[in-house]
Amino acid sequence: MEYKKLDDKIKELQSTRVFKKVTPKFDLSWYVKWVASVFILLAVCFRASGGYHMLDLYTSFIGTLGWFWVGYLWHDRALILLCGALATLLFTGILKAFIS
Repeated sequence: MEYKKLDDKIKELQSTRVFKKVTPKFDLSWYVKWVASVFILLAVCFRASGGYHMLDLYTSFIGTLGWFWVGYLWHDRALILLCGALATLLFTGILKAFIS
């Protein structure tokens, strides 16, 4: 079987609906987004188990800050807005837990 580059495959299709992936690969944002995604997955695991509320808040906060940074690096205002709001809410929850 002959292996072709993605650009060659797209040209063969002669379609205007096929787009090449545009997110960077193996740069700083690539590593940050994967680490942040692991933290968010861990947070959901803690949340689903039901007994680790503070670990859920901490890992969610770290993962959200990571995705906020990725949004900043990519100049993606939607990611910045979403993760900024989420980080604020999560940090409020962390502070509330320490105060009470």
